[in-house]
Amino acid sequence: MRRREFITLIGGAAAGWPLAAQAQQPQRVRRIGVFMPGVADDLEFQAFNAAFLQRLAELGWIVGRNVRIEYRWGAGDTERYRTIAAELVALAPDVVFAFGSAAVSALQKATGSVPIVFANVADPVGGGLVASMARPGGNSTGFITHEFGFAGKWLELLKEMVPSLTRAAVMRDSAIASQVALFGSIQSVAPSLGVEPRPIDTRDGGEIERALSAFAGEPNGGLIVALGARVLLHRNLIATLAARHRLPAVYPDRAFVAAGGFFSYGSDQVDQMRRAAGYVDRILKGEKAADLPVQAPTKYELIINLKTAKALGLEVPPTLLARADEVIE
Repeated sequence: MRRREFITLIGGAAAGWPLAAQAQQPQRVRRIGVFMPGVADDLEFQAFNAAFLQRLAELGWIVGRNVRIEYRWGAGDTERYRTIAAELVALAPDVVFAFGSAAVSALQKATGSVPIVFANVADPVGGGLVASMARPGGNSTGFITHEFGFAGKWLELLKEMVPSLTRAAVMRDSAIASQVALFGSIQSVAPSLGVEPRPIDTRDGGEIERALSAFAGEPNGGLIVALGARVLLHRNLIATLAARHRLPAVYPDRAFVAAGGFFSYGSDQVDQMRRAAGYVDRILKGEKAADLPVQAPTKYELIINLKTAKALGLEVPPTLLARADEVIE
């Protein structure tokens, strides 16, 4: 090769070097904040987080490569939520995922600009978290567990399981507006079923134990457990107390039935985590939370624990067994 041709060749290659070097530069690392109300070593929350991370990976977001995730765990201590929210916002995340109404509310007080994607929220419109389901506005959107009328279904199913039922303790967190409204929904259908509902708060394990022990002192009682961070953290205690006092109980999530509870009826929480990851992906790619509609569950699950039913001396109606998505024997 002649010297002039060689120089021309090298010069042409060198012209492409900056572009090639630029293409090999590592991708910009995006930051996701995650606000979970539970504790990091809780198996249920670990399953939720695994589903979230798996879906992000399927969409191309790999932790340590092009995304970093900052976790904060609330441990059911709602008095610290505003502090936790402020810590997350101070990290300047591109988007924050929040599990539960209380976490979303705390984040909204901390920022009006950082996009928030939520799951496990009962009524974001009634709770003032979004303007509407179709057009949430503001900086928040996500996925709801159920609408208020759904709570009446818990009582209907419990009555179908236990025809002799005349009283129902409703375990909820009175600090969360949506759970207070859920109790109102149960109250609205209770007279037609001949059942008297009574609220039980869930501030701590001691309060739960005292309240359930007092309630169980009278006959023909049952238990309805509304989904919330505190009840999820105390699920083993609640299932144990229900068994001890022979209280047939309906729960909002499969985790309670796996812990020995009677039966559950609710949305698939793992599916919600995967769908939330999809919204996080869309926001990271440039879409706005205000333009993404709040979505309702696509699937509800009925899970029945026949071993617990037998221990309670109950026979599950064949119609409900046929409808069950899973039967634990």
